[in-house]
Amino acid sequence: MDDMEKLESGEPMQDDTPAAETTAEASPMGEGEESARLQALEERELKAILESLLFVSAEPIPLERLMVALGTVSKSELRHALQSLREDFDREGRGLQMVELAGGFQIVTRAEHAPWIKRLAKAKASPKLSRSAMESLAIIAYKQPIVRAEIEQIRGVEVSGVLRTLLERKLIRMVGRKDVPGRPIMYGSTKLFLQQFGLSDLSQLPPLREFKELGEAEQAMLPVEDGLRIGEHETVAAGSPGEPPDAAPSPES
Repeated sequence: MDDMEKLESGEPMQDDTPAAETTAEASPMGEGEESARLQALEERELKAILESLLFVSAEPIPLERLMVALGTVSKSELRHALQSLREDFDREGRGLQMVELAGGFQIVTRAEHAPWIKRLAKAKASPKLSRSAMESLAIIAYKQPIVRAEIEQIRGVEVSGVLRTLLERKLIRMVGRKDVPGRPIMYGSTKLFLQQFGLSDLSQLPPLREFKELGEAEQAMLPVEDGLRIGEHETVAAGSPGEPPDAAPSPES
């Protein structure tokens, strides 16, 4: 039965074109679009990962270290992603930028924003030492090296918390252990203590009464947290607003 007879009898006509051939004709455009979409997603994800790695680092990260961290990415793919990320920062006018320096890559603030960063550093609250901390600091400065029990005997109160505060602010340090039963830790002042009080050495310490009665002007000098020292042409690494303070061990008696 020919095609005309099939049509007249109502019998369905068969398509002689092979199914594989039809699929082959319809798929090239779809596969190409899907491939491009997947590639775009992979590059976007790679750039997002790179941005995270560079943001948390306080120092430039060499290309080789990034390759080790990422694992399967080739050097050419990595360089392309880094260049694309740099262009994203520049094109969108962000406050951060990606730079290549010291043999690595780093995210930093833009130099033109340094004045505002300096204002922020100056605007932060300046915590002051309590009277209790000042009295303990004075005792240590004049009696060093001294152990906690001796400070408590002079002040008549427990001073563990005060010593921890002074250690965290790096105004005092542990200088050794006293050669007595229990070998308690001895404390002394630091170079930063001299710097904060404008002294060249301990011989310039004022009379104890004057030291304990420091006015507001001298108190304002006491905070020792690192500020952001930003020059007009300097930048700040996104991952390092300042060096974290060393963990101060708990004072021991």
